[in-house]
Amino acid sequence: MQLFRPGANTIALLIMAAIGAAPVLAVGVSYGVMRSPYITDQNITRNQPVPFSHEHHVSGLGLDCRYCHTSVEKARFAGIPPTETCMTCHSQIWTNAEMLAPVRESLANDKPISWQRVHRLPAYVYFDHSVHVAKGVGCTTCHGDVGQMRLMRQAAPLTMQWCLDCHRAPEPYLRPHEAVFDPKWQPPPNQAEIGPKLAASYHINTGHLTDCTVCHR
Repeated sequence: MQLFRPGANTIALLIMAAIGAAPVLAVGVSYGVMRSPYITDQNITRNQPVPFSHEHHVSGLGLDCRYCHTSVEKARFAGIPPTETCMTCHSQIWTNAEMLAPVRESLANDKPISWQRVHRLPAYVYFDHSVHVAKGVGCTTCHGDVGQMRLMRQAAPLTMQWCLDCHRAPEPYLRPHEAVFDPKWQPPPNQAEIGPKLAASYHINTGHLTDCTVCHR
């Protein structure tokens, strides 16, 4: 008496293959989700109380990054400009613009504007802007072409792997000090030759840049 159909063996093999593939597929899907903008927030813009345009202020007016982000060269945080910085210009121009009403209210009420943070790192990650600037890492290397952003967005994934790729081989991204704040800087054709020289002049030791304690303190 035949207990199984002729195709039962094939079905059994397919079931066993599916059971073996399921964990691999689950890991792959999980890895893909963790690297997706759904988790990293890459290229996502946030609603802000004032639609500040880096495109207008950086590319249009030519403002230096340090005009607003005053602590970027000497502190961990680049700093958010106080309302007084905005009103340096806007007390003279666009004084009645509706979109700037929150700025005027902030000054009148002596209450900071509640900007939404765009670049967010986990609390267990230590990052110091001043160190990166001092070592020749430019603003646009991490923040992208801000001069073309009407609304600020996170251009890079900011994942651990992304950071480690640069810490292991920073030479392609290093600039002379005078170019760190240049929003239009592009690596020259001979960057492969210049990069190692800059790394040496900045005393960058990649042998320790991937130590856990560099970013997790």
